Amino acid sequence: MIKKDLILMNDEGLQLRPAAIFVKIANKFDSDLEVETMNKRVNGKSIIGIMSLGAFKGEKITLIAKGNDEKELIDKLTTVIESGFREV
Repeated sequence: MIKKDLILMNDEGLQLRPAAIFVKIANKFDSDLEVETMNKRVNGKSIIGIMSLGAFKGEKITLIAKGNDEKELIDKLTTVIESGFREV
């Protein structure tokens, strides 16, 4: 299992467009993924779950991956989040 904390720096946070990109990427991997904010944990492969976090710019999220390609999953999502969802 790998955990990684990240700060959302894009203007939209994890709202519709970024959430769709996030889930599309997450679903390319076999590992399970959860995303946690200060008070909520959701399935990282569910667009409804991601959007229900209500995570906006400047908020910290924690990615929690478990599985055979967990490192690659975390690395890819980290790159996408840190680039402001510009790299897909």
